[in-house]
Amino acid sequence: MVLRKHFLASVFLASALALGGAPSTYAKDRPSNYAVIQPVAPQTVGFDAEKLKALDAAMASAVTDGHVAGMTTLLVRHGKVVQFNTYGNASIAKNKPMTKDTLVRIYSMTKPITGVAMMMMFEQGKWNLDDPVSKFIPEFDHLTVMTGLDDKGQMITVPAKRSPTMRELMSHTAGLGYGLDDKHPVDRMFRDRKILQSPGLQAAVTEIAKIPLKFQPGEGWAYSAAVDVQGYLVERMSGQTLGSFMQSRILGPLKMTDTAFVVPQDKLDRLSAVYVRYPAESPLAETSSIMGFTIQDYSKAPTMESGGGGLVSSTSDYGRFSQMILNGGQLDGQRLLKPETVALMGTNVIPQEVLVTSNGSTASRFNEAVGFGLDFMVVNDPVTAKSPVGKGTLSWGGAAGTWFWIDPTNDLYFVGMIQRMGGTGKLDLRQISQDLTYKALVSPGK
Repeated sequence: MVLRKHFLASVFLASALALGGAPSTYAKDRPSNYAVIQPVAPQTVGFDAEKLKALDAAMASAVTDGHVAGMTTLLVRHGKVVQFNTYGNASIAKNKPMTKDTLVRIYSMTKPITGVAMMMMFEQGKWNLDDPVSKFIPEFDHLTVMTGLDDKGQMITVPAKRSPTMRELMSHTAGLGYGLDDKHPVDRMFRDRKILQSPGLQAAVTEIAKIPLKFQPGEGWAYSAAVDVQGYLVERMSGQTLGSFMQSRILGPLKMTDTAFVVPQDKLDRLSAVYVRYPAESPLAETSSIMGFTIQDYSKAPTMESGGGGLVSSTSDYGRFSQMILNGGQLDGQRLLKPETVALMGTNVIPQEVLVTSNGSTASRFNEAVGFGLDFMVVNDPVTAKSPVGKGTLSWGGAAGTWFWIDPTNDLYFVGMIQRMGGTGKLDLRQISQDLTYKALVSPGK
């Protein structure tokens, strides 16, 4: 449980080696135009309607108690909508209600989509898990590693023993920094050099290669800019910009019509405002900056199409992505990945001895219960993890508090969308929604 909290702390600032991995069987392909489909009777897919009211009430109270301005939640089982609810406002100042088609900044929930793009290249034979990243980015053949600070506060570095592998790049064990905070000297360098504001992915990767790693490749886990490096690799391997590749190969085929790196003028009125609550007891306030960064103006094309956190999406769109993963790589007759490739993404690749590094300090070890696959967190042993989800559940979240999980064992997924930077503090909406969802799943055999 401690390990899981370190994962969540990392993702909301941004945004076990498994022997079993994710289940290899997935749900059959099903249609999922959830914006227009009415919810089914919960009991037909194993849920108790009365117990689901507790989930609805808990999400509603997050709004009425002032933790978030607005929210949408989507719960789907066996490809059928169980609940698709909206709460509160997309803009308090404009008294604009949250709707099912409200657009939100999904930040680090971009990462699994970039991961799918990478795995498409994997299926084409363009790279292997044990390939060194330097095979594709020569600058990564001469990296250094920070080992400490001298008496003047200057970094002490040594040469990296080797280039990180592609497996390590996709599991945050390459040693890269991020710059979402300034507690670690490497992260301070990312901030000072404005890596996340680079004029393009190639420029970002060139600068990243000049910054020391936090640890030797494969010897630690730290949430990082690795998925922006992946975005650059997609560009290199495909010959397209990341946005063009995503549109032609993922977003278009999945009919994710509201997901992009920029919001067109005719959709801007659907984009939610974004909020902070600081100090914790203060009212929510609309904001244009967080953690020293100006929040992107999504009416304009970004300087860098960030594979790690640049997309805007809607609840329905992310539901279609989630259903594709749940279906083992296909949706509505469109196959994006093979089932075994999706299973690989949900197989923990972190050795048990690897330590999780968070905010400049080293914390828990990975274990057989909770680990990390290829751009997804994965729960391998729910009982040990003290989690109600099924074995093989994939998940992640975003810096504005958005969250999702995909549970192949119980053939369900959940998407929660809010817009509060840094998440909701002690009110863990992910944990609350998971607990109440599975309490209401009284007949999992249905």
